[in-house]
Amino acid sequence: MTTPSPSPSAHAHARLPGEQVVLGRDRPMRLDSGVELGPFRLAYRTYGRLNADKSNAVLVCHALTGDQYVADTHPVTGKPGWWGLMVGPGRPLDPDRYFIICANVIGGCMGSEGPKEIDPATGQPWGLSFPVITIGDMVRAQTLLIDHLGIEQLFCVIGGSMGGMQVLQWAVSYPERVFCAVPIATAARHSAQNIAFHEVGRQAIMADPNWQGGSYLTRNTRPTAGLAVARMAAHVTYLSETALHTKFGRNLQDRSRITFGFDADFQVESYLRHQGISFVERFDANSYLYITRAMDYFDLAAEHGGVLANAFRVAGPDGTARGTPVRFCLVSFSSDWLFPTSESRAVVHALNAVAANVSFVEIGTDKGHDAFLLEVPEFYQVVRGFLDGQAEHRGLTRRGS
Repeated sequence: MTTPSPSPSAHAHARLPGEQVVLGRDRPMRLDSGVELGPFRLAYRTYGRLNADKSNAVLVCHALTGDQYVADTHPVTGKPGWWGLMVGPGRPLDPDRYFIICANVIGGCMGSEGPKEIDPATGQPWGLSFPVITIGDMVRAQTLLIDHLGIEQLFCVIGGSMGGMQVLQWAVSYPERVFCAVPIATAARHSAQNIAFHEVGRQAIMADPNWQGGSYLTRNTRPTAGLAVARMAAHVTYLSETALHTKFGRNLQDRSRITFGFDADFQVESYLRHQGISFVERFDANSYLYITRAMDYFDLAAEHGGVLANAFRVAGPDGTARGTPVRFCLVSFSSDWLFPTSESRAVVHALNAVAANVSFVEIGTDKGHDAFLLEVPEFYQVVRGFLDGQAEHRGLTRRGS
């Protein structure tokens, strides 16, 4: 496979457009591993305007390979934001109504504290000395950002895939700070199959000689081949068999017959190679290790005695347990085999067990897991309908005032 020649990331330590705040100055943030992190940087973007009573804030949580550039041009690739179908004028998340926030997760590689950033203790990139993080740690860092912005309660937390895990963690850990939640194409825990796929990707990266035990940035190299393979393997899981067949079938790539060799004879091979090559331009290999591991560790039920419903119980004024006050809308996709509908139903059943306010929709589509990022009109109609209903209940006007 052809990959870019190994070279340090062009944006490894560059100042990226958008906001960046230093958090944990007064008190370090304690991670689930027991390590204390701070001060640390969190990079984010905002769209729209916070209203007078600060009741229109929406937090968008990104997926594994996403970042804070949800609705504007990406500074590295020059491509449009990854969720322009959801965020923007006339979209379900309209900046004329909502103040929209999206932060790069800790452990990420677009300005937030992570393995490619500089460890102040050494003056060198953190590499594998960066502490292992969890979904809970990502959310804990986001709460510090929300505090920094002076917001007491978010109108909505929304996200798909790993973003949906963050949404669920927000609702469980900070139910008083979330009015409504939209977890999309996600689960309350990472399955053994998904952990297995992640391990294949991690091993591809670590097997690349240019990985250098995670110290590639200090040695002026990058494990581009390994990271590209990891991306190719993962990308297959984001699609469905039907989508692959419809888009590519067994069509040959720029040739009329097979070559009896190992070049990209088939269109699907060429497509995956392109996905791998373009990915290494914008993502850090060590961040891929850290973020996939955070997803693997995610298990809400394990944190609550093995009973998922217990995760959605809160203490009432009299001290007795009651159902969460958060209003939920869960969405799954019929052809998603990475996070199948059964995973969303398990969350719905847990919420029903505590009499929570929850709605659930399975969208019929052949687009697979990535459907939440693609043109699926029914999906956006469902989200718009739910958000409009909650906004009306909350008294939010179109101008966000």
